[in-house]
Amino acid sequence: MSAVIKKFLKYFLIALISALILKSFFVDAFKIPSASMENTLLTGDYIFINKAYYSISTPHYIVLLNLWLPSYPLIKFKTPKRNDIIVFKFPGYPGEVIPSENVSYIKRVIGLPGDTVQIINGLVYINGRRIPQPENAIFSSSIINKEQAADEKIFPGNKDWTNNNYGPVIVPEKGQKVHLTPYNIAEWEILIDREFGYKAVSVEGSVITIDRKPVRDYIVKKNYYFVLGDNREDSLDSRYWGFVADDLVIGKAVFIYWSWDSSKQINNFTDIVKHIRFNRIFKIIN
Repeated sequence: MSAVIKKFLKYFLIALISALILKSFFVDAFKIPSASMENTLLTGDYIFINKAYYSISTPHYIVLLNLWLPSYPLIKFKTPKRNDIIVFKFPGYPGEVIPSENVSYIKRVIGLPGDTVQIINGLVYINGRRIPQPENAIFSSSIINKEQAADEKIFPGNKDWTNNNYGPVIVPEKGQKVHLTPYNIAEWEILIDREFGYKAVSVEGSVITIDRKPVRDYIVKKNYYFVLGDNREDSLDSRYWGFVADDLVIGKAVFIYWSWDSSKQINNFTDIVKHIRFNRIFKIIN
């Protein structure tokens, strides 16, 4: 093997390892796949994620192996704040201890650990105070006072709630003591199971067991967040599948580096240029 080839392979290997380290611990790219965050983020936006904004953690995902892993913080800097737009590993559909889909979601943080979240006629209240709509969110005034039947798809599933009239619900926080009863165990069962990583809760009559031990109380192990899409009428979020645990947060959305309107038909090269959203490139996300 010639010296030139050896030198090339050396630099290629250094570049590859550097790229893998950057992608695993510091930055990543994400494509907006749906309309759930319109008009803050549009389908076809490509964004950068700062994975080290909140903490430097072990990787959620091993690219070369196509493998998702539990993540653990190595160095913690801060925690998500209200209105942060975060990318996180999907926690799973209602009833799933281990998610059936290994995918990442992007939503806006609305409720912090310990907050009481309520939606009344489409308007969001935190701890009893109404919070303003995000600047570019899609919100139709027609949903105010709109009568809706209770939606059985709404989390936690045993309430007469809808997507526009939801709660109140308390966002779980680490160290919170929950008194468990046969009447409220349905609201906590999946969260507890997910904290254990397997089906740990069992209910027989009035007896509740966790990991085969009869219990009356449970201490929450993690901090959680309540997230919503900015386009609330077209978003599957915490209203439908529950809270996001802190160890599922991958990073904070920072800016759009490319934007392409893929919904339009392409007939020639001119159409390609026309469909690039130049006004969105390098736009800061907030």
